[in-house]
Amino acid sequence: MGIAEGKTALVVGVANERSLAWAIVQNLVAQGARVALTYQGEVLERRVRPLAEQVGATIIGEMDVGDEPSINGVFTRVGELWGGLDMLVHSVAFAEREDLQGRFLNVSRQNFIRAIEISAYSLVSLARAVEPLMERRGGGSILALTYLGAVRAVPNYNVMGVAKATLEACVRYLAVDLGEKNIRVNALSAAPVRTLSSAAIHGFYDMVHEVERRSPLRRTINREEVGAMATALLSNLASAVTGQTVYADLGYSIVGL
Repeated sequence: MGIAEGKTALVVGVANERSLAWAIVQNLVAQGARVALTYQGEVLERRVRPLAEQVGATIIGEMDVGDEPSINGVFTRVGELWGGLDMLVHSVAFAEREDLQGRFLNVSRQNFIRAIEISAYSLVSLARAVEPLMERRGGGSILALTYLGAVRAVPNYNVMGVAKATLEACVRYLAVDLGEKNIRVNALSAAPVRTLSSAAIHGFYDMVHEVERRSPLRRTINREEVGAMATALLSNLASAVTGQTVYADLGYSIVGL
């Protein structure tokens, strides 16, 4: 039996076969979970549906994380499908491409607010909507994806770093609010991985090569490793872990000069 055997999971944020969310889906399914996916818009739907078919995942519907009725509608359907929910993955982030290069100082008020809303406040919205579904299961686990730029000033990461810092703070406060209902909330901070969203970051490949050069393990990470760690954190193997940012970054975050 896999470590997610008999569990139900909703993964929000699968974009294509290169996304970390997809690697998590594959590992959850391999470990025995029943998985549902969402999409936003027709373009992503065309990408997500074939992936869902590959692993027997359910397409639960369209979700706009900036729209509360859209969020609530999805979780209503999850409740109708499974009665409750054991695991939730938040793999959602957004910043304008123009803000992922140059000076952070130049970000506009509008773009700043939008990045925080989509990348961080969306976790609060999802947690609020999933709370009753996890309560029906006697508890559950929520996992958000973050990055080292939340705690260090990474060149060109800029407003996304601020958004991820906000996300990590949300993880801690949500862990306190939901802990009495046996709902755990954690963040997984992975080393840079080539994805659709990372391609928007100016100088991204320099980040990848820096990790390969300076991390204790002297290599790059693969998506399968991120998927495996995510599943472990979502499962009962991590039943005593909540409110934490766990690093799966080949040790890069421990290295100084």
